[in-house]
Amino acid sequence: METQERQRRVAIICSKGGLDEVYPALILGNAARMSGIEAVLFFTFYGLDAVTENKVDHLHVNLAGNPASPIPTVIGGLPGMENFAAAMMKKQMEELDLPSVREMMEMLVDSGAELYGCQLAMEMFKRTKDDLIPQVAEVITAGDFYDLSEGAQIIFT
Repeated sequence: METQERQRRVAIICSKGGLDEVYPALILGNAARMSGIEAVLFFTFYGLDAVTENKVDHLHVNLAGNPASPIPTVIGGLPGMENFAAAMMKKQMEELDLPSVREMMEMLVDSGAELYGCQLAMEMFKRTKDDLIPQVAEVITAGDFYDLSEGAQIIFT
């Protein structure tokens, strides 16, 4: 009997909206597509900021309370520090030729990945599909996400 080769699939949940928190999901999705693995990305709660048109280009770095941050919490919580850290991170990413979050979204969809927004989070934050970047295929429920990700490895970032 011949065995059918099953297509590898990954479903990535992005629930955080900091610049340093969104990139791992995007990099994992991009690496999956470059390896021929199907990829579905689900943006929920603050992760929605990464796919919200007026926020995608203005993500910051969470410093206060981040145990991995080299900057003490008392300094990280000062006004402007998150924007400063985000600017420094963006500069470093440019030096490494990493695309912006918006460009990564475009690359993901162009490569065949699917992007979805979470319906409950959309309702909580009073957003509509029109508020999202055009690369988001649709807004779905958590149950719909499970249906889409059947047989996939699920990664929560």
